[in-house]
Amino acid sequence: MSSDKPGAAFGAVVIGTEILRGKREDRHVAHLRAVAAARGYELAYALVLADQAEQITGQLRWAYARPEPLFCYGGLGATPDDLTRACAAAAADLPLARHPEAAQLIRTRFGAGAEPVRIRMADLPAGAALIPNPVNQIPGFSLGKHHFFPGFPQMAQPMTEWVLEQHYPPRPARIEARLLLPGSREGDLVPLMEAFVAAHPAVDFSSLPHFADSGPQIELGVAGEAAAVAAAAADLKQRLIGAGVPFREL
Repeated sequence: MSSDKPGAAFGAVVIGTEILRGKREDRHVAHLRAVAAARGYELAYALVLADQAEQITGQLRWAYARPEPLFCYGGLGATPDDLTRACAAAAADLPLARHPEAAQLIRTRFGAGAEPVRIRMADLPAGAALIPNPVNQIPGFSLGKHHFFPGFPQMAQPMTEWVLEQHYPPRPARIEARLLLPGSREGDLVPLMEAFVAAHPAVDFSSLPHFADSGPQIELGVAGEAAAVAAAAADLKQRLIGAGVPFREL
């Protein structure tokens, strides 16, 4: 189970009908997961959305209301299906406004070719801060704790890492303790699990049932910062011993 604790996790939104239709494979979520984990963070959710304004605006409004920072990929271009800038503004009840620094970057990049279309990529939610793009200098933007990147992974990946370096200092490393319970069924242990979770709110708990050739089994996981996991795992073992439930560590 991913943590809902503010500051411990990020949300990911990838925008592109081409991904839903299988014309392209998403590479953003895996990259964000890896670089976030290296700094002690994890993902609370990941969504893939079609290029539909109502859907994007609604899901961004939902994401804004959550505690996690949002990392959103795709839809920042100037073609009719690039809707993210306008939807990001609408979801925050903000107008689009031409960002002077972004406009200058676009004019420097394209010269006379910036007008009248490419310059639209400088129309950002009012008050947005720029995220530098080391590949073609067309920036992404941040709106408070929510960050918006182009859909090209070769651009978005270094931009994501820049945002992490600027705003999200490394956290204590997370670890996980796992126990395998052969012959156990989840339904028989729900009261034990509920009591354990209530006693250890600082850790994340997971229960994964399996059906092996030898019969049912459950894999229990406890994840979080090292000290909290050590204490919680020791308590979980004692609860299982007290209930007569066999287990082994993984």
